[in-house]
Amino acid sequence: MKVIATYLLAVLGGHTNPTAEDLKAILSSVGAEADDSKIELLLSQVKGRDLAELIAAGREKLASVPSGGGLVVASGGAAAAAVAEKEEEKKVEEKEESDEEDFVLDIFG
Repeated sequence: MKVIATYLLAVLGGHTNPTAEDLKAILSSVGAEADDSKIELLLSQVKGRDLAELIAAGREKLASVPSGGGLVVASGGAAAAAVAEKEEEKKVEEKEESDEEDFVLDIFG
């Protein structure tokens, strides 16, 4: 992911066709290590392609990825039970706090 982010920074910074050395320079400027194989793979896949075209293609792929709500569905009753238990604990704590407040008021009342 950091190689992709570095490529995007280079392009947005004015390098229309950044080289491996450009990406390594950016990474080293922030103290990150450069993985030559990942850099070469990325550069081979984006060579000659427009950044807007790459982003549009990525959006299309992401649109088909399911998202949200999977955790509760996947874990079923266990997740619902955990949520219910937390809510019950919260109610008990609120009741204890209100009992303490009543007690303090009764002493000085």
